Amino acid sequence: MTLATPVLHTARLRLRPFTDAEAEPLFALHSSTHVMRYWDSPPWTERTRAERFIAMCRKMADEGTGARVAIDRASDGAFVGWCGLTGWDPDYRSASLGYVFDEASWGHGYATEAAHALLVWAFDTLDLNRVQAETDTRNVASARVLEKIGFMREGTLREDCVVNGEVSDSWVFGLIRREWQPSAVPVPPGEVRR
Repeated sequence: MTLATPVLHTARLRLRPFTDAEAEPLFALHSSTHVMRYWDSPPWTERTRAERFIAMCRKMADEGTGARVAIDRASDGAFVGWCGLTGWDPDYRSASLGYVFDEASWGHGYATEAAHALLVWAFDTLDLNRVQAETDTRNVASARVLEKIGFMREGTLREDCVVNGEVSDSWVFGLIRREWQPSAVPVPPGEVRR
């Protein structure tokens, strides 16, 4: 069963399927030691990793196991990162959320805005009951993003990863349908809700 990767629009972002044109900015994103410092795998050193990532996004859609979207800033079309739901299980109605944004876009609310938009689509389209996410316990900014969109911290996986040679813990977050509030759209920094 295939799963069409969505095209979604928010006030400031466009979420869409990856194209081959994203290989270069995707490689730049994943080869940054600073951006990837809390990721559970080392920064990329070969551009072919970006090409394989894009191919995997297509395969995931073809197999119906999830969706990863490239994220562009609406104002200028610049690629700022990606967000995805993987491991979609229609029987358990569950999936896992992940995202990576370039350093220049940190602190602007883009991760919150994009993840919220993808969750609206996923709860409606995939009929999810539960979405799970994990973040390194040192990555408090990512934990804040998850909490802003309704995730609850459920526990700690002790020493579950080795990040840049350091053993690290991860927080597990969960969001279940009965607690999901799609109308609670996050307000981008500097904007006032009317």
